[in-house]
Amino acid sequence: MRDDICTIPVSEVFEENDGCPICRMRDTVEQRIISYILGDAMMEPDVRIETNRVGFCEKHYDKMLNYRARLQLSLILQTHIDEIAKNVFSKGLFTTPAKRGEKAAKVSDTCFICDKIEYGVSRMIETVYRCYENERDFRELFNNQTMFCLPHYERLISGADKKKMHRYSKEFADNLTRITGDYAKNLHENISKYCAIYDYRADKENMKVPEIMNSVDTAVDFLVGRKSEE
Repeated sequence: MRDDICTIPVSEVFEENDGCPICRMRDTVEQRIISYILGDAMMEPDVRIETNRVGFCEKHYDKMLNYRARLQLSLILQTHIDEIAKNVFSKGLFTTPAKRGEKAAKVSDTCFICDKIEYGVSRMIETVYRCYENERDFRELFNNQTMFCLPHYERLISGADKKKMHRYSKEFADNLTRITGDYAKNLHENISKYCAIYDYRADKENMKVPEIMNSVDTAVDFLVGRKSEE
């Protein structure tokens, strides 16, 4: 797969400052990969061999079903199911039910798109560390973010060591914790106000503002690192 499918300019993501920047990275990579799979990748034998072998997860099957590319998806499924038939259901002298189950599980538990997203996001997170260490403008962009979701906070803070950032690892970790901690505190206040709306003594009209009314969905987004999907 071409490198540009999985990479995007990191600084552009941080310039937007709307929600978690790592989530924005992931969503952009995901969209590019789905477009690629249902487009140019149809003619690349090495990609088809890999998608035939690992398949996709439920979430990404749903996204591809909604992509208005039924013919492309049908061709992918044609060769993927043929691969399953050969590897899982074909007769073999030493094939036990347990081995068939293991083979089926390998297909059910893997996803080509998830693997590529992880590859792309991992590379971009390494770029975040490098940019923070070497570029003052990027440090300002990072330090002025409004939030990081909890899963991406954990991922960023876990990798913020002096091997990656010799001079700025502590500053990076301190600012990341400040941003995420302040956001969590504000989110707790909004959820508390939302709960209070159901108290008959509450001033409901003055409390029904978007930040409060949407706080449950916002909290889930913060905890799981993905926008709630309808």
